[in-house]
Amino acid sequence: MIFVLGLLYYYLCSRPIWHSDIWGHLSYGRYLWETKSLPATEPLLPLSKEISFIDGPWLSQLIGFAVVSTPRLQLAGLQGLFAMMVTSCGAILSLSSYRQTKSGLFAFLSLSVFLLVAWDHLMIFRPQLAGLVCFVVVLTRLVRSPCLKSDWTVIPAVFALWANLHSSFFVGLGLLGCFCLGRTLDVFKRTCSIKACLHDSYTRRFFSLTLIAAAAVLINPYTFRLFREAFFFSENENLRDLSEWQPLTIKDPLGQIVAVAAIILATFYRLSPRRVRFWEVFSSLGLGLATLWCSRIVVWLAPVVALIITQHAFAVWRRWNGESRLVDQPTRSSKWSLIAVAFAGICFILSPFGIAVLTGKQAAKIQSVSRDTPVFAAEYLAENPPDGMVFATLELADYVQWAGPENLRLFVNSHAHLVPRDVWVAYMRVIEQRDGWKETLNYYGINTLILDRANRTSLIDKLKIDPTWKSPPIERDGQVIFFRQTTEVE
Repeated sequence: MIFVLGLLYYYLCSRPIWHSDIWGHLSYGRYLWETKSLPATEPLLPLSKEISFIDGPWLSQLIGFAVVSTPRLQLAGLQGLFAMMVTSCGAILSLSSYRQTKSGLFAFLSLSVFLLVAWDHLMIFRPQLAGLVCFVVVLTRLVRSPCLKSDWTVIPAVFALWANLHSSFFVGLGLLGCFCLGRTLDVFKRTCSIKACLHDSYTRRFFSLTLIAAAAVLINPYTFRLFREAFFFSENENLRDLSEWQPLTIKDPLGQIVAVAAIILATFYRLSPRRVRFWEVFSSLGLGLATLWCSRIVVWLAPVVALIITQHAFAVWRRWNGESRLVDQPTRSSKWSLIAVAFAGICFILSPFGIAVLTGKQAAKIQSVSRDTPVFAAEYLAENPPDGMVFATLELADYVQWAGPENLRLFVNSHAHLVPRDVWVAYMRVIEQRDGWKETLNYYGINTLILDRANRTSLIDKLKIDPTWKSPPIERDGQVIFFRQTTEVE
């Protein structure tokens, strides 16, 4: 497993940084560092100045900015941070499965299911990954038997940290609730006694941990307001236009993967001699339905499904092959420990992050960021600061804001929930070329547009023949920049 996880880390660390999400959060991290304060309203978008701003992932943003602004690390630091978070999730799940099965094969199965189900969303670098690490830590602590005394300090500490890294902590509270209610029903099913449920030590333990974790979440700059923001975040109307916030269907590749995982899980439930516990039903069914409603929830479903499938696959294997064939323990040897440490060290040293830490050398920017990152557009605008409002597509806006000129007046960025509804409707009207889209550009005083040819060919072609915009536009690496013929808006 060290060999597998080492290769996984090296691969992830060598991947170019995804072109959206992370750059917007880094911009907010830079603002927090420069102002040394948390803003009350949206600070970066001129059209969102009146929008109340609760910056849930403020600590993640500061950490990311600290890493990328360190001269010795820069982009390699971001690649290393991304690789460490995803690999940590896989390592913790694998270790938990190994403790339960004493089999490297089933530890590998747990890792494989997790990566397969959540891969698409895991590859997007954003503060959500920090929340996922916290979720996996809590999950593996709760399934461990016997329980550890350190849970009383570790779990609240994780939730206190989680509340400042990302607002997904409510998923963890929901998981604790599933264990609490599930254990209650497990005891009641076995004893048919409410008194037995009330006196069950595990039930009281899960209930107490839930209350303590909920209290620990309040250790954040916003206290109770963060609860409300996290709970009602998904109800923002603007999010409905983003693909990852839309319902999951069987036509989507991700929907097909989730369907296969559900079939496999149902099959093992049918064959497994292991008792199905209610927490498994509540967590897998609840997160599964939430994933159908919003595909982004799949990152929370994946570790739960991975652990459940592994547990019941192991139970089926034992029944078919006999317990005696599976309990042989490997001989402990310092030789293998040294080999494992050496291999992990090699993977670190050869990775871009390791090279940056040890030598300070950086790969070229074009190798460290994805092909769709608007590097040319940001550099061009930095050298030629535009007048007026700049309209960039959602996928490009964050990097332009991060690497472009100071005081850039950007129309929208990827934080769609912070964009006023009328501005968001105007953005969608232009992107989809609905009636009045040209008038919208005039109304908001937009003098510069940044579009990607891969996704906006139709809009680019219409702007090229519109006399309002200079032709030919500035174009390179699939990025197209349009400027008005004059800076005056008709």
